[in-house]
Amino acid sequence: MEQKQQTPRQRWMSVLARTDANALITRWENLALTAQYQLVRAPELGLAQVRAQMGGTGSAFNMGDVTITRAVVRLESGELGYSYVTGRNKQHAELAAVVDAMMQTAAQDVLQDTLIMPLAVEKAEQEQLRAREVATSKVDFFTMVRGEDE
Repeated sequence: MEQKQQTPRQRWMSVLARTDANALITRWENLALTAQYQLVRAPELGLAQVRAQMGGTGSAFNMGDVTITRAVVRLESGELGYSYVTGRNKQHAELAAVVDAMMQTAAQDVLQDTLIMPLAVEKAEQEQLRAREVATSKVDFFTMVRGEDE
């Protein structure tokens, strides 16, 4: 199965959506940046249906629903920022939308180096740690064949 390459915007939006809300808020506050914006769509809660594949490659099936929060903002300079985050954290959704909008301005390089990349590295480290923890509890099942069938 061929995977499509993500655009730069898809990559930063993925980082913003998947990162821990407190980590995003803390890093944002440390940057001491201010953004003048209006809410186009105030953060609101909803549901999205989650689909999965058996064994990661098999037939797709509806696994269930997940709560999401979405927001849309417009900077004074006109850029629109969007966000969809899992869970019910409205502050996370609004801030992610603000950062998305600001990533479309001249502040992109600063935000990429001081916010997006560190958050991506932190998330990757968390995922590797989780994978190692899961691997330690992995059980391999096997069947022994009796030699009497000769």
